[in-house]
Amino acid sequence: MKHMNNHYGQSKIFKRQGLDLQLFADGDNNDLPARSYQLEFKKLLEVVFKKQSYFSDFFGGAIEALDGVQENETAFYVKTSDIPVVVGTEYKKDANTAFGTGTANSSRFGNRTEVIYTNTPVKYTWEWVFHEGIDRHTVNNNFDAAIADRLELQARAKTATFNSHHGKFISESAAETKTLPDFTSDNVLKLFDELSAYFNNIEAIGTKKAKVNSSLYNAIVNHPLMTTAKNSAASVAENEVTKFKGFLIEEVPDGLFQTNECCYAYIAGVGKAFTGINTARTIESEDFDGVALQGAGKAGEYILPDNKKAVVKATVTGA
Repeated sequence: MKHMNNHYGQSKIFKRQGLDLQLFADGDNNDLPARSYQLEFKKLLEVVFKKQSYFSDFFGGAIEALDGVQENETAFYVKTSDIPVVVGTEYKKDANTAFGTGTANSSRFGNRTEVIYTNTPVKYTWEWVFHEGIDRHTVNNNFDAAIADRLELQARAKTATFNSHHGKFISESAAETKTLPDFTSDNVLKLFDELSAYFNNIEAIGTKKAKVNSSLYNAIVNHPLMTTAKNSAASVAENEVTKFKGFLIEEVPDGLFQTNECCYAYIAGVGKAFTGINTARTIESEDFDGVALQGAGKAGEYILPDNKKAVVKATVTGA
């Protein structure tokens, strides 16, 4: 995507909480009545998403961020094919197949299936905005530093919003639902035995992940199977567990699960997350001596219908 080109001067690097963030500026923002920061905000979103997204592995580890978008509905197109793969039983060798009476009207490879791919549009499904003001009389900081700081914080806030939408999307995408009566050891083991059997029977290929809420996470850490004698990947002292019954385990805030849900199990990389940045700018304000910091964009998620069978959720049925 094309973005608005701005000729910025010296690069300033802001390091906060382990992130190296770049913002390009050539003095105070009063040099221009309006200035675009779409490219900078795009880079911030990509960096922060990798650091703070709870479900990034579901979407291949990253979010596809596009700056300067003009399309208001379609984010991109994917090529899909609903034609099943046909596997032949044998190579035909009889004299009248492709030869003799079968010349030009038969094949020793069997019937030919034509492969056709369809362009499927992927739509934006929700929007985001921000609108702040930086007054020269009250900001009490360097103007450029304030803008850099606010853009980073907005990237963090948007990532938190992505987390909420992504949890809901994963829940809605699940092709299978398992039930968990309570968090006792026997029922937790039964749940993961069922998950293991399910992914084995669908012949899922890839890394198996399980995002769990706090109660289920602690039940796994405290499970009798998670002992040093059994070479488990758990540490009760550190309250950490990395793997259980073949699934990589990660604790996720309870608020990112839908009502009564406690676990999302899936194969990593089955979906795609994206956002389009319509604008990220500062503009001189008529209402105060400073600039308005504004941003707006669209976002969405996508998963191939066939990939939904590689997504399972678990609900708690008991108290």
